[in-house]
Amino acid sequence: MASGSEAGPGVSEAGRLDLPVMTGRQSLREQVAQALRDALVAAEMRPGVVYSAPVLAAQFGVSATPVREAMLDLAKEGLVEAVRNKGFRVTELSERDLDELTEIRKLLEVPTVARLADAARVADFEQLRPVAEEIVSAAERGDLLAYVNADLRFHVELLALAGNAHLVEVARDLRYRARLYGLKSMSERGTLADSAREHLDILDALIRGDADAARRIMDHHIQHVRGIWADRPE
Repeated sequence: MASGSEAGPGVSEAGRLDLPVMTGRQSLREQVAQALRDALVAAEMRPGVVYSAPVLAAQFGVSATPVREAMLDLAKEGLVEAVRNKGFRVTELSERDLDELTEIRKLLEVPTVARLADAARVADFEQLRPVAEEIVSAAERGDLLAYVNADLRFHVELLALAGNAHLVEVARDLRYRARLYGLKSMSERGTLADSAREHLDILDALIRGDADAARRIMDHHIQHVRGIWADRPE
């Protein structure tokens, strides 16, 4: 997709945005912003491409105003940048950016998850098993946006068990700043499901109360995701 293109994230063969219908109690602006974040993380929106608010609005089936407002919210988060009289361009991430995001995730998430290991908390961990299985199912059927959504939900809910809401918000922000460029190629090669099953391995270690295994698997998982970010699975 060349720079200056007005194609949208997840565009189907019919030219429509391949995202869930937006419903619920969130404002239209919030729903559009979340849908765009999902598309960014799944790398359905690419760096160097200028996205027009009116074109995206047409694909969403809404007016241009909530799309512009949503893009401005994403600009404040550093995910996109405004291009005068044209639209918004996805912010590019360097290899150093990806390394630094990975380092921060490891510092935050690995010890936090390891501390959760406690066989007495089996019920808490089992509640996350359906989400982990949903990640695997989405990977197996190649539904990348469903994969991203379930993956985010799993990690956020797992970290929430530690009882530190600020840590959860930082971790969520780090994930939004990343781009999973390698998802599509891994899905096409049939290897995405292998990465997805690591979520089940994390749960199994926590249920056993094995902090060392949980730490090791979580560290490996985040390093694996670092490779997916760069479309070079490690």
